Amino acid sequence: MTTVGIVGLGVMGLGIAQVLAGAGFDVLATDARAEAREGAVERLRIQVARTGGDAEAVAARLSLVDGPEAMGAADLVIEAIAEDLPAKRALFATLEEAVAPGAVLATNTSSLAVGRIAAGLRHPGRVVGLHFFNPAPVQRLVELICHAGTSDDAAATARKLAEMAGQEVIEAPDRPGFIVNRCARPFYGEALALLEEGRGPAEIDAAMLAAGYRIGPLSLIDLIGADVNLAATRSVAEAMDGHPRYHVFATLERQVAAGALGRKAGRGFLFPERPGAPPPDSDTIAARIEAALVNEAGWLLSEGGVTAEAIDRATRLALNWPRGPFDILAARGGAAIRATLAALESRAPAHLRGRYAPAPVLEAT
Repeated sequence: MTTVGIVGLGVMGLGIAQVLAGAGFDVLATDARAEAREGAVERLRIQVARTGGDAEAVAARLSLVDGPEAMGAADLVIEAIAEDLPAKRALFATLEEAVAPGAVLATNTSSLAVGRIAAGLRHPGRVVGLHFFNPAPVQRLVELICHAGTSDDAAATARKLAEMAGQEVIEAPDRPGFIVNRCARPFYGEALALLEEGRGPAEIDAAMLAAGYRIGPLSLIDLIGADVNLAATRSVAEAMDGHPRYHVFATLERQVAAGALGRKAGRGFLFPERPGAPPPDSDTIAARIEAALVNEAGWLLSEGGVTAEAIDRATRLALNWPRGPFDILAARGGAAIRATLAALESRAPAHLRGRYAPAPVLEAT
């Protein structure tokens, strides 16, 4: 395996190309937008130079091609296009005709079911999920997602590629949000719920900083972009049939409608301000958010196909949390978590009823 294809040269796709080219792979890359193709090599040089790498050597391994039809030499192709199911299916149908029979097709989707992307292909067994995190040259976690029909060879090839590129691979179930994006939803969601209850963004984030988190949930939305967070939230909510644990808060929708997207817009929930001193009840705020994190991880665990250890490792790596959800459970204790959830459920408004129902693992602790 020496040649890898990348389709999609936005921030994510070019970041993956940098990781792979930096690891010594020859990378064929393309984008539907001509301007993205034309500027890709120079953008890659700039990105590599910023990290102190050999920009010329890495850039020399990137070859731009006109479209997915030109990916025939690739042993594995990763798509990093928009989160649009019909578009991904159409792309993979084209790639299936272009690559060799033994080539693997990988999707970098962050939330769409891999099995749904593979559906309709003549050889769905060659499709896997390889979910890199942004920024790919910095983040070391890759979620490997196999759908029910993924072949053992395709899974092994995808894992080998990621590990050869220096990534830590954790297997994730083919469910909405996989591990990280699924378990991260309450980190944002409970902060938004607190906002709607009248708490200030600075005190919410300050409480989480005091609890050992490197960045608060609202500052993290500002960093990612409120529009990106809203799209991910809607995607998971839709896939989970609108369950109140994935409620799309009106506060987030209004933020996006107002254009207050965070750093890229110059203003967000908190940006350009920073959290100040933690409020007197900061541990109560942190305990609430952490109880929701534990509960979501517990529900994911109950669905099978993943371990508590994998959930803790993935969330610590990708989200830079000081501890994973099951570490939190061990530290705070099941009784305290259940009590927090029960109190939240008792006063939840009608549209959030059922949001705090405890996962089976909490009933057993």
